[in-house]
Amino acid sequence: MTIPELPKEPVGSGAETLLEFPCDFPLKIMGLAQDNLAQEVLAVLQKFAPDYDGKNMEMRASSSGKYVSLTCTVCARSKAQLDDLYRALSSHPLVKVVL
Repeated sequence: MTIPELPKEPVGSGAETLLEFPCDFPLKIMGLAQDNLAQEVLAVLQKFAPDYDGKNMEMRASSSGKYVSLTCTVCARSKAQLDDLYRALSSHPLVKVVL
């Protein structure tokens, strides 16, 4: 059995988006509860959305305290910006899930 090669770009990356830019776009980032998670996520966010204000970051611990979810609403300027942001956050070693 051969395994098909996965696309190098996200599926539908060439398609039009239903979003109208600029727009406020909420991101939910989840990771292990570590002291530097919020600072690391903030650094990535500000690389791709320099106007993001970390004061607006919402943090919530899981019931067990093992995980933390961060809700960050960025002003998205383009689909490419959001794609780059998702890739950077998803590949960060402290981040487990980005929605």
